[in-house]
Amino acid sequence: MALSTRLALPLRPALAALLRAAPGQHRELSTPPGPEHTLDLRGIFPPLATPFAPTQEVDHAKLEGNLSRYASIPFRGLVVLGSNGEYPYLAPRERLELVSCVRRALPKDRLLLAGSGCESTQATIELTVSMAEAGADVALVVTPCYYRGAMTSAALIHHYTEVADASPIPVVLYNVPANTGLDLSLEAVLTLAQHPNIVGIKDSGGDITRMGLMVHKTQQEDFQVLAGSAGFLLASYVLGASGGICALANVLGGPLCQLDRLCREGHWQEARDLQHQLIEPNTAVTRRFGIPGLKQAMEWFGYYGGPCRAPLAPLSPPQIEELRRTFSAHGWL
Repeated sequence: MALSTRLALPLRPALAALLRAAPGQHRELSTPPGPEHTLDLRGIFPPLATPFAPTQEVDHAKLEGNLSRYASIPFRGLVVLGSNGEYPYLAPRERLELVSCVRRALPKDRLLLAGSGCESTQATIELTVSMAEAGADVALVVTPCYYRGAMTSAALIHHYTEVADASPIPVVLYNVPANTGLDLSLEAVLTLAQHPNIVGIKDSGGDITRMGLMVHKTQQEDFQVLAGSAGFLLASYVLGASGGICALANVLGGPLCQLDRLCREGHWQEARDLQHQLIEPNTAVTRRFGIPGLKQAMEWFGYYGGPCRAPLAPLSPPQIEELRRTFSAHGWL
């Protein structure tokens, strides 16, 4: 079954009800009343790609050029050092320099989320504190996974609680099972959502039922759910997610912000049509070709993608052509 069909099936009753609204009648997304959020995470956040020079060094000038172009797009904020930023391949010094560089360029009204997850709790705390000192507003903390067999719900609850207790900035959980081989359990998420310094989760797993339960069961908490992919962004909004941290926003930031706006204004048919155009390009720059595909696509849209850091390899000419066909087939090139 096609990816778009699998995503759409569980949502048809909800979408049908929304689309039956009288012409011209718009319904904004809302969840049942809960506490006021201390930090507004509504909107789109691109997880920035880290630009490298041909020498494999971080190219800060190219990063500043990309940031200058992103400034005209109504993002809620930016994410540095996520999976698409090749975070595991960066030295601690490089990570902090990237946060400082982005903070200098970012308007004060836009949030800066920085990845600070390490394998040990102690190292995560130390890096989180350093990220805050470098200018991050929020710490995005991925699940430790090297000893994944020992990463029970109890172990992860203890880890995140210790990090959140020590962090001078709010913490967003980061669940990305495709990279970690580990799924942060719903039980753990619901427990951690009660912590006053844990304000949300980026969930990249794509389990829409699970995301709906997260929203539903944390309504009385100061906690927000962010979709981790543009492929299921509309589905996440229908179920009450606040926003999205989406790799595709590095390339198609304007359309993703448009999808966010259409959902909030209740233009569900237009939102669904736009979502359909985004699913396959999103799959191409995430699951299909990954970061090399994302960086190649950035070049076509006027950004600097450049090389990945080894051992990530560039796309082959046939892969580049397939990627181009995917974007062209949906009207983006």
